[in-house]
Amino acid sequence: MSIFLATFFLIYGGTHLYFYTKARAAFGFGPAVGVPLALFLVLMAAAPILVRIAERQGLEQPARLLAWSGYCWMGFLFLFFSCSLLVDCWHLVLRVGELAARREFALFRLPRLPVFGIAATYGLLAAAYGYHDALTIRTDRITIRTPKLPAGVERLTIAQISDVHVGLIIREERLRRMLAAVRAANPDLLVCTGDLVDGQVNDIAPLMDLFGSIHPRYGKFAVTGNHEYFVGLGQALDFTRRAGFRVLRGEGETVAGVLNVVGVDDPAGRAFGEFRGADERGLLAAFPRNRFTLFLKHRPTIDPAALGLFDLQLSGHVHGGQLFPFGLVVRLFYPLMDGLHRFAGGELLSVSRGTGTWGPPIRFLAPPEVTVIELVRGER
Repeated sequence: MSIFLATFFLIYGGTHLYFYTKARAAFGFGPAVGVPLALFLVLMAAAPILVRIAERQGLEQPARLLAWSGYCWMGFLFLFFSCSLLVDCWHLVLRVGELAARREFALFRLPRLPVFGIAATYGLLAAAYGYHDALTIRTDRITIRTPKLPAGVERLTIAQISDVHVGLIIREERLRRMLAAVRAANPDLLVCTGDLVDGQVNDIAPLMDLFGSIHPRYGKFAVTGNHEYFVGLGQALDFTRRAGFRVLRGEGETVAGVLNVVGVDDPAGRAFGEFRGADERGLLAAFPRNRFTLFLKHRPTIDPAALGLFDLQLSGHVHGGQLFPFGLVVRLFYPLMDGLHRFAGGELLSVSRGTGTWGPPIRFLAPPEVTVIELVRGER
């Protein structure tokens, strides 16, 4: 965990230094502007840590203000960085061409001030669009035909939420939009594939009321994500259970004789000594194969040994990248990103883009979703 945090803040601090050097090269300002700008950038770079400290001290309003400002800045900075870096790559190609041709291509070089202005404008417009897009919850529908539903159950609807990140930013207004999409689907079963909680959850009664208004026929099930451990597993589990979910930690059940629902802990729990390890093959093999087996697992990875023992795995974690082009990097680590993936034995993996946001309350070219899976009795 310490290595991850050190790497994150090294990279995040580096993007702030990058912004400062680009601004100074574009405007040529002196200490009168440079010092206040540098102090602002240091504050923004440290904002994620300061937010956690303020939360744990019970300073909810300062923490919320710092979260909104710091994470909106984070979204803008990443979008600025991706645009400006693209221009840097263009200039690098030109430089290589100049060395090869032994001549200058000055006509094709872009001036620093216009480039900074273009990158900043792009960052602002993309962030504004992404902020609005994060509030617009899509319903992505999947239909699966299966002979494993019992006689008399012709159709079963499952709604999946994932990566909601309830905390300082995701509160009543945003949660209400998400759950309205769930309610519209009228599911028989509601599942959450991790990261429901991402912060100190104070004054939770209004949030409980929102979840409490949804009563699926076959209940609500959840698994842990990595953020449940980051914010404190005890309070995260308490919130999840009070929201009406049964949290599956290396366990499952056959629900009303209709289908098997099985879930495992996120491996992030190992770093905190809170992981309930489970051999996926052994766990899944304990459930009857003549019933549809729904496997809940936060990260979109497949254990080859478990193939043939589940029918549908639901995962999240990757947010579809959340901010383009970050998804291109995420895909290097999780090649099975958003969408439905089929395996040779007929097993399916459905990966949600996530319903909420982590960090910036912004989604750019990775819209949020509630996934609705219709199981229909019949041959595949």
